[in-house]
Amino acid sequence: MRITGGSARGRKLASPRSGQIRPTCDRVREALFNIVGQRIAGSRVLDLFAGTGAIGIEALSRGAASVLFVDQSPEAGRLIETNLRACIARPRAAFAALNLATSPHLHPLQTAAAADGRFDLAIMDPPYQKNLAQRVLAMVEEADILAEDGLIVVEEHRSVALPESVASLALIDHRRYGETGLWFFAPNRPHAAHE
Repeated sequence: MRITGGSARGRKLASPRSGQIRPTCDRVREALFNIVGQRIAGSRVLDLFAGTGAIGIEALSRGAASVLFVDQSPEAGRLIETNLRACIARPRAAFAALNLATSPHLHPLQTAAAADGRFDLAIMDPPYQKNLAQRVLAMVEEADILAEDGLIVVEEHRSVALPESVASLALIDHRRYGETGLWFFAPNRPHAAHE
């Protein structure tokens, strides 16, 4: 498992020892960042179900301003710290320990968004086929932590059926890579009427 682009391209990432963490494969990660492209430079990124930190570290490597990694697992926290040290010289990054499967809200993330501004890009990679993606999408929308022109990317098993919209979030793209699917959601906010 390696970083696929940017300043840390080719750097090897430490892998999980347990089967509790399923990293995004290099091919899917590279495809994801090729799609979001220019959106990365200078962005504030939220990496939900962060695992090894590969997605957030890839974002930093490609020019993101900062990343907030969120995961419930102490192993994930250790892996992210190890991988950040190996790949990024002075990362602007933080880790929040939060069980997204059971938490009723995202208050800790609202505090982070209030301090530094809303997130431009949120990427979530929940455990496959556990019915978490739609619930956490709704939590992100309700917490109002996404920038007005922000984007949420969901990685899930390709067989999962995510809706065309979740609250004010609208599905704008869907791609498949082997057994993996990527869904892209953006705020569908009505423009203010001209007076």
